[in-house]
Amino acid sequence: MKVWGMYFSPCGNVERYVRAMADAAGARLGVTAQYIDFTRPRARKQDYAFGAGELVFVGVPVYAGRVPNKIMPFIKECITSAGAAAVPVVCFGNRSFDNALAELAALLGENGFSIAGAAAVVGQHSFTDKLAAGRPTEQDLAQAAGFAEKAAQPGRELPRAAIPGDAAAPYYTPLGTDGQPANFLRATPDVDYALCNHCGSCAAVCPMGSVDRDDPGKTRGVCIKCQACIKVCKRHARSFSDGAFLSHVAMLERNYARPAEAAYFL
Repeated sequence: MKVWGMYFSPCGNVERYVRAMADAAGARLGVTAQYIDFTRPRARKQDYAFGAGELVFVGVPVYAGRVPNKIMPFIKECITSAGAAAVPVVCFGNRSFDNALAELAALLGENGFSIAGAAAVVGQHSFTDKLAAGRPTEQDLAQAAGFAEKAAQPGRELPRAAIPGDAAAPYYTPLGTDGQPANFLRATPDVDYALCNHCGSCAAVCPMGSVDRDDPGKTRGVCIKCQACIKVCKRHARSFSDGAFLSHVAMLERNYARPAEAAYFL
């Protein structure tokens, strides 16, 4: 009776996929899809409960082969079901979705959702435009919509074992060009104050609320390296210069340039 699209989408790719899927499922069922964007901190300060007759597409990006660890507690504690069906959707940047889809499906299953289908889709990597450049394409979105129409069949339930991966597996360890672990957990964007005009757009889009509005060069909390603040800056005043981060990006560009394929499970 209702179709929902929910997403955490700092750079927009997850949103595009989830909306394409929810719109297609809604059209298949004769209802208008509704949306919940939980990218900003304020949206994660409330609970979302769904009931029988509702189908929910829940989308997140893949970070280190898993659901973003700063978002996982919100999904676990605040998105619940009393008879609703869900379609977990993860978007990866051309390397691999590793265990993210299995983890998201497990989180939703534990919260009472039946799993109608699952999707691991490809979007341009947030770290570099050299990986999956321009994706999702119109063809990608059309493929996702076709999958959603099938997932929207009432009564469909996908066995958990059909989704590859281990929900409890360790996070992927980023590597540098030397093949050694690249630790950039504490890295934050640099700001070129000669270019920055203090417009506040970077602070407005930060999904952690960590960019200081008065001094955008300060990070008041955790930085999840999502790149939203960098992509929104029209003056190109923000960038990462951390050596370990840049080495990891170079490794990805060297080893994962081949076009990755989406994976759909029904």
